[in-house]
Amino acid sequence: MDENSVDSRAAPALAGLVVPLLKGVIYQENDAGQWQSLLRLQPAVRGYVAVLGLELALDEAEGYAFLRSRRPDDEGEAAPMPRLVARRPLSFPVSLLLALLRKKLAESDASGGETRLVLARADIVELLRVFLPDSSNEARVVDQIDTHINRIVELGFLRRLKTGAGSTASSDASFEVRRILKAFVDAQWLSGFNERLAQYRAQLENGSGDGSDA
Repeated sequence: MDENSVDSRAAPALAGLVVPLLKGVIYQENDAGQWQSLLRLQPAVRGYVAVLGLELALDEAEGYAFLRSRRPDDEGEAAPMPRLVARRPLSFPVSLLLALLRKKLAESDASGGETRLVLARADIVELLRVFLPDSSNEARVVDQIDTHINRIVELGFLRRLKTGAGSTASSDASFEVRRILKAFVDAQWLSGFNERLAQYRAQLENGSGDGSDA
């Protein structure tokens, strides 16, 4: 069997990996067969997406993989390639909540508890609420925080879990903090997080946290 026939046979499997990666994240827990294919064809996937100016970010221990744009200095080119994966601008409260969730994930890992971090909606609301200015309309503040939570669900860093039988109230909701968040808020950044909290509080109090995406 020559090299070309191997490439031809691998092409469908390669497409079956690259297309989902272009759409979002591949998780080991969602499809073990697809994950094993990705591990087996990892060099081919990396070579293919490199042509598109992308790189494969894969964490075998955590069980996730996604594509991100290559940095210009990695490309060794004078001009950066056009971006295929668009940046997602975030409002300040969303960025702050992501950092707070990342800190909770680090604390959970350090405690040696469950590998999954599940938080009640009320717990997430309280995480952010303590950093927001006091308001006479508490219900409106909570509604705004719910909007930020929904945005993070859309981004894939939180997964909404099914509520109990007969319960549909949003107040009863719980969420799993997806471990892919570690790839976007790394340990080095987190090490200076406590110092940044004072800056965040001052920025929010000065009116920067208006709740709209930048």
